Amino acid sequence: MNIFTKAVHAGDRKKPGPQIPATTPIVSATTFFYETTEQLDRVFGNEEPGFAYSRYDNPTNNALEELATALENGYGALACSSGMLAIQTAIHTALLDRPKRIVAASALYGATLNMLTKFFEPFGVETRFVDICDLDAVRVAVDQHKPGCVLMETVSNPLLRVGQIDRVAEIARAANAALIVDNTFATPLLVRPLELGAHLVVHSATKYLAGHGDVLGGIIVCDESHHGTLRTLSRTIGPVMGPFEAYLTMRGIKTFPLRMERQCGNARRIASWLATHPEVERVHYTGDPNHPDAATVARLFPVELLGAMISFELKDAGRDQVFAFMDALKMILRATSLGDVHTMVLYPAMSSHRDIAPKQRERMGIGDNLIRLSIGIEAAADIIADLERGLAAARLRARP
Repeated sequence: MNIFTKAVHAGDRKKPGPQIPATTPIVSATTFFYETTEQLDRVFGNEEPGFAYSRYDNPTNNALEELATALENGYGALACSSGMLAIQTAIHTALLDRPKRIVAASALYGATLNMLTKFFEPFGVETRFVDICDLDAVRVAVDQHKPGCVLMETVSNPLLRVGQIDRVAEIARAANAALIVDNTFATPLLVRPLELGAHLVVHSATKYLAGHGDVLGGIIVCDESHHGTLRTLSRTIGPVMGPFEAYLTMRGIKTFPLRMERQCGNARRIASWLATHPEVERVHYTGDPNHPDAATVARLFPVELLGAMISFELKDAGRDQVFAFMDALKMILRATSLGDVHTMVLYPAMSSHRDIAPKQRERMGIGDNLIRLSIGIEAAADIIADLERGLAAARLRARP
């Protein structure tokens, strides 16, 4: 079944009685009971399908998890209360019966970097960072560090590097390490990492999947070998999403492929315009033929669906010029998120990578003149007009 069709139909139309609801109802009950205690005992023991307690499972969440599993072509899923909790739970799942060591991409979302160094490391989990786009370096790191899991993003935040997931998966599997891929930027419309050999895929459902800026949530989709561990951990630590958020995420997903298709088209046009603008020093965009990972993008991404994120560097600019650019925008939202129907702008040095030391940000290639754009579904001409307004303001601020 095509992903456009899956997004509309998967997970829905459960039959609670003779009637069949057209969309999944919100089931807010925290606990469930049965006609006999014997049946409840079987449900608690996973001997019979059913719901007993919403920390274990919930009908609304179950429908969302079925939908996410279908989109990623996985075995099972878990809906979590945030994307960061989804990453944390995926790492716990991967490392439960493996060495407590991680090989991670050096280019990651700032909060993920902080989680690895400030949360997992104090608990004895060692992380070695590596350029995930350098396969030789990945092989060496995995051989030397002998990790329990490898962690990467399909498209790195915010410089949009693209690693060879299938090749990294081969390296990880040869070392009996689980590969975890954060697929938030790409979405299952562009890339499905489980099909390329990954073991666990993570999404911030807040972003493209829900898509309307009204849900905080995360989703893990996994293969069969990790599903039992994931669900057992969930019953114990309770990272689950609430049913209202699960319902809103499902509703958002129904239009996600349409939104993403439009956003990718807008991004292609806007990236080309930015690349020719005299106030722009450099554009980072996965659809750029000169992108450092262009061959990987061409191999793994569908034609014409090349992502909806753009980062660019203002020429001879610093914090003041970036702030002038952002403050002059009238339509584009100055907001700390991405993947919404609105176009959104973010200053990584101030937000997504704020807690990363300036020298480390510099080593990562995140300068004080870098701006990140999440392209929305508005008319591309209107987005460009607003960007022109901001760039003009930055130019005026730069004058002595």
